[in-house]
Amino acid sequence: MARDIGSRAVDVVGLHKSYGDKHAVDGVSLHVDTGEVVAVLGPNGAGKTTTVEILEGYRHRDAGEVRVLGTDPQTADRAWRSRVGIVLQSVNDLAEATVEELVRQFAAYYPRPRDVDELIAAVGLEDRRRTRARQLSGGQRRRLDVALGVVGRPELLFLDEPTTGFDPEARRAFWDLVKGLRDGGTTILLTTHYMDEAEQLADRVVVVSAGHVVAEGAPHTLGGRQAHRARVRWLRDGELQEVATDTPTRTVAELTTRFAAEGLDEVPGLQVVRPTLEDVYLGLVGAADAAGAGAGTGDASPVLVGRAGAERTGARR
Repeated sequence: MARDIGSRAVDVVGLHKSYGDKHAVDGVSLHVDTGEVVAVLGPNGAGKTTTVEILEGYRHRDAGEVRVLGTDPQTADRAWRSRVGIVLQSVNDLAEATVEELVRQFAAYYPRPRDVDELIAAVGLEDRRRTRARQLSGGQRRRLDVALGVVGRPELLFLDEPTTGFDPEARRAFWDLVKGLRDGGTTILLTTHYMDEAEQLADRVVVVSAGHVVAEGAPHTLGGRQAHRARVRWLRDGELQEVATDTPTRTVAELTTRFAAEGLDEVPGLQVVRPTLEDVYLGLVGAADAAGAGAGTGDASPVLVGRAGAERTGARR
């Protein structure tokens, strides 16, 4: 019996896309529930961009079932596009227009847009509203991109590598903006190479390698992360000591008692270390490569960037 895939914001079953003999996407299945933030992780060439472009309706698939907001994006109309927001990785179009001009122009494409003045203030660009897009800093430009992506009140927002090239302060400010959108009920699918970004923003993480989904789950449980043994480390006579344990609290208590008996109030250099999300991610991708999944795959076509405003916001069809 066929599975009902119309009840979620995004539902993908057995997605395939090839370029010649290269399988960019080779049987990907994933879902995004309404109101959820899902991060797609994977190395370059893993199939992330191709998958997202198919979900956005920019690229046709070879096989598989896809529903985005209950509709097949391959045949979606303008009404469907008005429900979707897209923030591409790099956009350089309309660089001579000001922030306010761009937001007002994009607002005109939608039947029920956000208030332009309120939106400019919400993304932190009130003092840059008359600044040309080309004069904005990288972080400010990304805030403008988000404003353009959400001006139509999208039910679903795609964020493609949203903070690439940001300094730490700008990244954290952008995270706060995304969290505000999430708290307001926007469903978000983002791709990123930053593990801390995924941990900060995502309810679930999907790891893609060589065109396949190799793992998915909450950031703190991905790949059995919680089940990994902790490592307790301390210094003894200036030398690092380490023990792997399933009961780190007990181990720390025993160490504390032992050092207290020697007249020390603290255990020198005490650390309790569990695998980070990056550790787990690298292990998952490495295992997939070792299994031979990486042969002959990759995103064989360039990322779609720099589309004209009407095309990007829903007037493409």
